[in-house]
Amino acid sequence: MPSEFELIRKYFTRPTTHTKLGVGDDCALIEPQPGYELAISTDMLVSGTHFFPDAEPRQLGHKVLAVNLSDLAAMGAEPHWCTLAAALPQANEAWIAVFAKGFFGLAKHYDVDVIGGDTTRGPLNFCVTIMGEVPAGAALLRSGAKAGDDIWVSGELGDAALALAHLQGRTTLADAARAICLPRLHTPTPRVELGIALRGLASSCIDISDGLLGDLGHILDMSGVGAQVMAERVPMSEVASAHTDRELALRCALAGGDDYELCFTSPPRARAAVEKVGRYSGIRVSQIGTISAQSGLRVIDADGKPMQVTHSGFDHFKS
Repeated sequence: MPSEFELIRKYFTRPTTHTKLGVGDDCALIEPQPGYELAISTDMLVSGTHFFPDAEPRQLGHKVLAVNLSDLAAMGAEPHWCTLAAALPQANEAWIAVFAKGFFGLAKHYDVDVIGGDTTRGPLNFCVTIMGEVPAGAALLRSGAKAGDDIWVSGELGDAALALAHLQGRTTLADAARAICLPRLHTPTPRVELGIALRGLASSCIDISDGLLGDLGHILDMSGVGAQVMAERVPMSEVASAHTDRELALRCALAGGDDYELCFTSPPRARAAVEKVGRYSGIRVSQIGTISAQSGLRVIDADGKPMQVTHSGFDHFKS
């Protein structure tokens, strides 16, 4: 059985492009560009909570990094470095090799250097710290939304939550629907390029990881404002829109989580520029509501009536 250090050398040590000193010493050394700020985020993914224990390792490797890249996207930051800490029940080299392919495949796509981390024996879980750069003063924050701002989301919402509902036996998806929804759950696409393009346009931003309404609520709290969301404007895929359980599909779009799209606000005068950014990046952007001075989050149905929303998103200690 390989040692911890042999596993690190064989599967998790790769050449770097942005790093002064990478894996091998007690610490890595990085040197940010002059005039830039570091954006840093950490996420932990735990077996049985964030992924199924029998998750396919290549998809899991992709997702472990993707969810962290999504945090940088929400800040308008360009990713450069990350660390990976892993607890593994056993040193299964075949499994680790496939996991590493998924992880490093996405790291290569976004030119991210893996500069350190740790491995230990234990219940399966992964912890990534992601680091990137953003021009000083240009980071997208949760605290900048103002009354009158438009509320936008990228992509389409709800497919990942529908896939989870299918895997948990709460609904049944046909083969064609599974082919669309399962990749949204297992291999999400972080909106890094869109986040960078929104610098100077978005007044606030957050990634949708725990559900649209819950994550939008964080913007409202940090900005000291309220919001009105038009439910019929929330973008859903054809699969979700055609699902026989319309109530479940809408609940997945509003509060399901695991979308890793961006929710952001911008002043109405920037509407044309935001739409242009969406077209240029090839990512659908939808204006779904308005920020209000009055506190609270109101969801309006297709008849113009307030909806009763009992669940806004995922909470590790409540859900």
